[in-house]
Amino acid sequence: MTTKGVSMQNATHQNAERLPRLADIELVSPGWLNKYVLTYDMPDGSKYRYESISRKSPEHYREELERNARGLPPVSDAVCIVPILPDESLLLIKEFRYPLNSYCIAFPAGLIELGEDLVACVDRELREETGCRVRTDMGADAVYMLPQSGYSSTGLSEENVQIAFAYVERDGDAAPEPTELIEQFTLKLADIADFLERNTTPIGMRCQLILEIMKHAN
Repeated sequence: MTTKGVSMQNATHQNAERLPRLADIELVSPGWLNKYVLTYDMPDGSKYRYESISRKSPEHYREELERNARGLPPVSDAVCIVPILPDESLLLIKEFRYPLNSYCIAFPAGLIELGEDLVACVDRELREETGCRVRTDMGADAVYMLPQSGYSSTGLSEENVQIAFAYVERDGDAAPEPTELIEQFTLKLADIADFLERNTTPIGMRCQLILEIMKHAN
């Protein structure tokens, strides 16, 4: 190994020694969203307890956190879909979100089922929430996944979301769950700036950021 290689290896080891080390995961309130208390050993020898939430069981939650510590790619929990209709307009939804007690503007999204392929999840969520499907005439080009999935709220949870841009077409009626109150609407690319300027309905951050980027790219 070269001197440079040894130096980089030593620096990595020293950085690891300065990081908190996960010592314990305690499930304090089970539910659809589990509440946990994470205990860390801090570099100065003290203990630090941090509250978090996760849909995962304690075993799967620990496994995910340990994957993160080893620098492994995250496993996606959900998809967020940017649907593009044949006329190049975007398809958005306005869904009643119970934690907000209000409608919220967003792109279609949903949890990935166990063993489900990402493209299959995109197609399923589109059909359920909008009645659209991934276009069948474009093959693999119909869906573009961002190279890396991202975290939704790192101060609260490890939930990881894969964003997908999908060319879609109408296929039938939407079939949401009874408690999913969803309206859908289209937005032309040329109208994004005006929409963002005039909108007063709560909007999801992913949707807001994607629209802002598309506004400047248009």
